[in-house]
Amino acid sequence: MTCGHCVAAVTEEVTAGVPGTTDVQVDLPSGRVVVTTDRPVQEQAVKDAVEEAGYQLVPGSLR
Repeated sequence: MTCGHCVAAVTEEVTAGVPGTTDVQVDLPSGRVVVTTDRPVQEQAVKDAVEEAGYQLVPGSLR
């Protein structure tokens, strides 16, 4: 990710694509995304949303 548009695209896709999402924080310099939800989520849902925005989720990066 290199700009505010990238941040907005990831934020929008994760918010829409991951059920129960209450907050998405994207740190542009590190490329880190913190997703807060009100329920457990599947890693695949986050991966799919990030890929829909045009980016890749680094394997093993979700905790």
